[in-house]
Amino acid sequence: MKTQATLPILLLGLLLPAAFHAAPTESVRKYKICVPETVLDECNNLAKQDGVHLTCVPARDRLECLDKVHTHKADFVPVDPEDMYIAANNGDNHFAVFKEIRTKEEPNEEFRYEAVAVIHKNQPLRSVQDLKGLKSCHTGVGRNVGYKIPLTKLSNMHVIGAMNDKSLTARENELRELSNLFSKACLVGNWAADPELNKRLKKEYANLCALCEHPDVCNYPDYYSGYDGALRCLSDNGGEVAWTKVYYVKKHFGIQIGGDPTVVVNQTGYNPNDYAYFCPDGSKKPILGRACRWAARPWQGYLASDQLLSEVPQLRQQLKLANTLGEQQDAKWLDKVLLILKGKTAAVDNAQPLSPQAYLNKANYSDVIGRNFGPNDPIRFCVTSTAALAKCRSLSAGAFSRDIRPRLGCVVKGGVRDCLAAIRDGEADVISLDGGEALTAVREYDLKPILSEVYGPLQDVYYAVAVIKKNSNYQSFADLRGAKSCHTGIGRTAGWVVPVHTLLRLGLVQRSECPAAKAVSDFFSGGSCAPGALLAENNPTGQNPSKLCDLCVGNSDKNDASTKCYPDVGEDYFGYTGAFRCLAAGAGDVAFVKHSTVLNNTDGHNSEAWARDLKSSDYELLCPDGGRKPLDQFESCNLAAVPGHLVVTSKTKNEHELEAIRQALLAAANLYSNRPDLFRLFGPYEGKHDLLFKDSATGLKPVYEESQALRDYEQVLTSTRSCETAAAKKS
Repeated sequence: MKTQATLPILLLGLLLPAAFHAAPTESVRKYKICVPETVLDECNNLAKQDGVHLTCVPARDRLECLDKVHTHKADFVPVDPEDMYIAANNGDNHFAVFKEIRTKEEPNEEFRYEAVAVIHKNQPLRSVQDLKGLKSCHTGVGRNVGYKIPLTKLSNMHVIGAMNDKSLTARENELRELSNLFSKACLVGNWAADPELNKRLKKEYANLCALCEHPDVCNYPDYYSGYDGALRCLSDNGGEVAWTKVYYVKKHFGIQIGGDPTVVVNQTGYNPNDYAYFCPDGSKKPILGRACRWAARPWQGYLASDQLLSEVPQLRQQLKLANTLGEQQDAKWLDKVLLILKGKTAAVDNAQPLSPQAYLNKANYSDVIGRNFGPNDPIRFCVTSTAALAKCRSLSAGAFSRDIRPRLGCVVKGGVRDCLAAIRDGEADVISLDGGEALTAVREYDLKPILSEVYGPLQDVYYAVAVIKKNSNYQSFADLRGAKSCHTGIGRTAGWVVPVHTLLRLGLVQRSECPAAKAVSDFFSGGSCAPGALLAENNPTGQNPSKLCDLCVGNSDKNDASTKCYPDVGEDYFGYTGAFRCLAAGAGDVAFVKHSTVLNNTDGHNSEAWARDLKSSDYELLCPDGGRKPLDQFESCNLAAVPGHLVVTSKTKNEHELEAIRQALLAAANLYSNRPDLFRLFGPYEGKHDLLFKDSATGLKPVYEESQALRDYEQVLTSTRSCETAAAKKS
């Protein structure tokens, strides 16, 4: 009996631990950090760390991250003050700055740095108006404390005159006013993105270089440039006011950093009692003491969704842990993902979460980012799709926050020719076009090229090629008769004009078979996708064969056939990427694209579902004179070398207006080619390709006259147009 009574108890004892073990545990809350997809691998390594409860949300760039936080697809994102400015102007109450990135040297300072004006103590100044005629020392052109902050604040105080002369660029407006205000200065740097304009401006406003170590160069490195150089200019080179930041004032005079501002700890040879801070209200303050700032640059920080305000303590703790682990491991993700520099900066809790606007206002900095003194007329991009419009608006917001002036604007029209007419008629300013379209713009709409896209080492040319699958049997262009063809678009350079020229040159199409649309359709009798073939502007007689659109599909993702064969991103097989997709999907046998198209969309370079598993080794080039070659041998196996896409504008604009456009777009291209994590100007946007500029572009360069490549290409275009002329005579 005793044995029978104890058996259930023993069984219960065995079962209870298992039951407790099997009981579901409460899942750990994971916070979603948004990162540019270029650093996704590093972010995933961060997320794998013990105790770190973060998951990574990839985005195209930081601008898209702001949108993901705004729409609650991500919880937070590391940002600069310029990103906070964008957030403040796009739903400010949806965001909160909850933690900052401060230097370890000054972890208790409220701001990253404070912008100050330093003068000789005996300088007889009673108001900011007395700055007129002084010798001024600056950190460098375009920089915060030595340029943007003085300009902004002095303009607000009406010490500097209006900077809205439409006959000058935004930068020259600023330089002219500084030159009028100060008798001499040292203001080094590149005053314009274009070297020739840079030289002209430095000659025109030479007094702004007069205090530099090398006035004839007026560029870095210069002994009197930078934060410390501006103070040396004041102390050693006849300067009367220096625009710098408090940290370097303390270094210059040997004052304790991160401690009591009245204590001198090092003798530097400069007596702080001989100098003073000059305040915006016209007063002076001793160097040994708290400075009077003109503005401050806020720290970088972390921007969260407003929905996370109740969880800020936990989120702060997660970042503290990640900071510690990153320091211990010397991890790449510390800098690339969290923006923390090992040994130099750290994530620090701010007093309380603030909206981006309140955060910037606290530093008196919002107007510095948003300054817009120059002519108010924006540079208006003409676009032809909703996707291009969205990218244009993103570029406009990002570029303005990063000090690119004039502001960029956006105009939507129904097609390329509508845009050309709009630019001619003053309704828009610029559009980027391929060679054929650019010649149409020049010859028919009285426009002119002002910039060219650049493609890495090839500069401003690219190669038109014919791509086939490696397992196909084609060995020559003659073998393509009866095949199915994929074109970027009718009338476009690599996808249409050059292939037609090649078929004519090789005698595979006779002029008696013209016009080109009919000749191509007859040659590629299996069918084609040549977007735009049936639009009235490309088919004025209404006789273009419908077979030119047989292979087109419209927007397959949305199951929308209404955009079939439309020359826009609404057609999946439009453009370089689209024509290659047409080949890759098995719709066509040959794709006429540019030399880099296949490599840009294979081997993991395109994450879209249709391209994800494609391998470049499965494709080859078909040479026009016979044979096949690997993709990397495009220089010896191509249909033609053609001019890069060109940015065109109206010929009626004066030289100053042209320079304003060139400099703004060059500045944007230079910024975003170096920092695609901020905004990917050259590359896909929301899954769409070749918007505003070609994805494969790496930058822009100035154009002052028609290039030889464009004139050579006109001969190719003339050859294909002669096909139309022959057809007209025949009829």
